Amino acid sequence: MNQGLLLRFENLIQLRGACQQLRALSSREACGAQWKPVQLSAHPIGSLLLHPQLWPKHRLTSAAFSQCRHLATKTKEETKKKRKKIPLARGEVEIRQKMTVEELAQAMGKDIDHVYEALLYTDINLDSVKPDSILHEDHIKMIVQKSGMKYKSAKLKEEKERKNTDAVKRPPADPAILTPRPPVVTILGHVDHGKTTLLDSLRKTQVVSMEAGGITQHIGAFIVHMPSGEKITFLDTPGHAAFSAMRARGTNVTDMVILVVAAEDGVMQQTIESIQHAKNAGVPLILAINKCDKPEADPERVKKELLAHDVVCEEFGGDVQAVNISALKGENLMVLAEATVALAEMLELKADATGLVEGTIIESRKDKGKGPLTTAIIQRGTLRKGCVLVAGKTWAKVRFLFDENGKAVDAASPGTPVEIMGWKESPSAGDEILEVESEQRAQEVVAWRTYVEQQEKMKKDLEVIEAKQKEHRLEYEKKQEKVAHLTWRQRKAVLYKANKHLMFSRPKERTEMDENTLSLIVKGDVDGSVEAILNILDSYDCEDECKLDIVYFGMGDITENDISLAEAFNGVIFGFSVKANETIKKLADKKGIKIKLHNIIYKLIEDLKDELNSRLPPAVVETTIGEASVLDTFSVTVGKNKIPVAGCRVHKGLLDRKMKFKLIRNRDVIWKGCLSSLKHHKEDVQVIKTGMDCGLSLDKNLEFSIGDEIICYEEKEVQQTTSWDPGF
Repeated sequence: MNQGLLLRFENLIQLRGACQQLRALSSREACGAQWKPVQLSAHPIGSLLLHPQLWPKHRLTSAAFSQCRHLATKTKEETKKKRKKIPLARGEVEIRQKMTVEELAQAMGKDIDHVYEALLYTDINLDSVKPDSILHEDHIKMIVQKSGMKYKSAKLKEEKERKNTDAVKRPPADPAILTPRPPVVTILGHVDHGKTTLLDSLRKTQVVSMEAGGITQHIGAFIVHMPSGEKITFLDTPGHAAFSAMRARGTNVTDMVILVVAAEDGVMQQTIESIQHAKNAGVPLILAINKCDKPEADPERVKKELLAHDVVCEEFGGDVQAVNISALKGENLMVLAEATVALAEMLELKADATGLVEGTIIESRKDKGKGPLTTAIIQRGTLRKGCVLVAGKTWAKVRFLFDENGKAVDAASPGTPVEIMGWKESPSAGDEILEVESEQRAQEVVAWRTYVEQQEKMKKDLEVIEAKQKEHRLEYEKKQEKVAHLTWRQRKAVLYKANKHLMFSRPKERTEMDENTLSLIVKGDVDGSVEAILNILDSYDCEDECKLDIVYFGMGDITENDISLAEAFNGVIFGFSVKANETIKKLADKKGIKIKLHNIIYKLIEDLKDELNSRLPPAVVETTIGEASVLDTFSVTVGKNKIPVAGCRVHKGLLDRKMKFKLIRNRDVIWKGCLSSLKHHKEDVQVIKTGMDCGLSLDKNLEFSIGDEIICYEEKEVQQTTSWDPGF
C-alpha cells in the first residue's frame, strides 16, 4: 500500500512539471512565437506526455528547462528585430520645418486642442492660428517639450531643382513671309456716349437693344467688312466706371483707338481714362465726335477740352484725326471708316500666318451646353480645329471655332476674333494663348505654371507669417516686461487668468465669424464681369462698420453648390447676367438664402450697399422735444427723505413726462433718465407747454443749481447707412 501511495505521489510531481511546461507553451503562443519541440536523448516530449509510465522526473524537468531556454532566446531575438524597425522611441516626436498645427498634433498623437493649450505659453496670438497655420520651429520644439516629450528632427529631403518646361513665344518671323492682316480697333469712351450705336451702324445689327440698360457689359469683338473690301476688327469695350480693367485689356491687343466723345457732354471721367489707356499701350488715336445732329452739340468745345489732355487734332497742328459723326443717323460713318483704313495703311500691319498659333484671350465665359468658351484675337499663326493651346494654368484641344455670329468656322487667321471651344477649365481674360505640339506638352506647361504659382504663394505666405510673428513677439516681450518683477508662480497665475477664456474655448469657437459680417458668393456670365465686380469690392474700406467676406466667385448660373456655400457661411448670392432655375430658387427659399440677380452693374452695387446697410446696427438718434431753465431750487419732505425740486420755466417746446430728460450744467450733461414727478400749481400733470412754470424732481440724490438746463428728448432708432463709396 505504501508503495502504491509513493507511486501516485511521484506521478503527481511529474504531472505538475508537465503542467508548468504547458503553461509556458500557451503563454508563448499568445506572444506569437512558433513552438519547436526539443528532442531528448531517450524519449521525445510527445512520447512522455502520451505515456505516463515513461515520466522519469529528471528527464521531464530537463526537457521543460530546455524548451523554456529556447523560447526565451527566441523572444529576445524577435524583440531586438522589432526595435530596429521602430524609428522613434516612446515619447519622441519627429519634427520638421514648416509644420502646421494639425500635422504637429498628428505627430504627437494628440488632438488640436492640446497644441492650442501649449501655444498659450508663447507669444502667438491664438485668434490668428488655424489648423493649417504654419508654426515656427522654436514654437514646435517648445510645444513638444511642454507635452513631456522629446523631439527629433526629420531628415530633410533635398528637392531637386525642377527644369523650366514653360511654353514661350517664337522668335520674330522673317519679314519676307509676313502677310497683311486686318487692323484691330478698340472703341473707347465714356458710358452712354454712343460707342455701341456706332458699331451697330457700321455692321447694321441691333446690338444696343440686346444690352441691359443700354450699357455694354463686356467686350464684343467682331469684323466689319467695308464696301471697298477691307476688313476691320472692332473691339467694343464697356464705358462704365466698373469696367476699367476691360478697357485696359482692349487697348493691349489693339492697333489703334477710336475715342468716342459726345458733342453735347464733352470730356468726361472715362474719356480721360481711355486717353490714358491708349497712351500706356502706345497706340494712335482717332477722335469720333458723336451726336453732332443734336442742337446743343459743340464739336469745337470738345476739341479744345481735349487739348488739356495732350490730344491735339490736325486743325490745331497735331496728328489726331477728328471726324464729326452721328451714329444714330449714320452720318459721316464712311469718313470715319476711311480714316481708320488710311491709318492702318500707314502702320503697315502685317503678321506671320504660319507656324504655331499665338493670341490673347479677350473674354472668357461658361456655356451650359458647350462648357468653357473664350473669345480671342489671333496675333500669329492660323488657328484650326485640333490645335492644342495653353493659356494661363489651363489648356485646350480645339473642338470648334465660332465667329461673332455663332457660326462655325474652320480656321482663324491673324487679326481675326474667334470663339474657342474645348478648354479644360476657363482661363482668365487677358491670358496669352500659345500653341504647343501635343497634349502631353500642354500638361507639362500647365504643371510648371502651377508649380511656379505655388512657390510664389508659399514665399508670400512665409513673409506674412514672419511679419506676424515679429509683431506678436514684440507684444509678448512687452507683456513679459510688465511681469518681470514677479516670481515664476505669480507670472504663471497672471498668464492663466489672462488666457483662461481662450483655454476653455474650442478652436472653431475662436475662429467663429463675427455677426457683423456680410459673406458673398459672386457669379458672373463672363470672366471680365466677375473681375469688374471684384475690383469694386476691393475698394471696400469700411471694415469697422461691417466686414465683407468673399467666400467664392466664379462664372456660370447659380448652382446647388452655391446654395450650400451660402448656407454654411450665412451668405448672400449675387449674380450678374446669370440665371437661377426654379429648383434652385425653391431650395434657396427653403434654406432662407438670398439670391440677388442683376443685369446692370450699378444696380448690383446699389443692392449690395443696401445689404451692407441692413447688417449695420441701428443708430440711436435723440430728438429734442422741449427745453426749460431752472429758476429756483427747493426741497420737499416725503416720509423721512428730502427730495430736491427744481422750479422751471419752459422756453421752447414742451415737457412730456413719458419722455426722457437730461440735466445740463455748464454745457456738460451730468444726468440722464426719467422724471420722478412733474407738477403745475401743486398738481401732477403729464405735459408742460411753452411759457408755463412747473416743479420737477429727477433723482433724490441729485441737487439742482439755478441756471441749469432741463432738456426733454425722445430716442429713436434710425437705420445706419454705409460710408463706402465705390466711386460711381
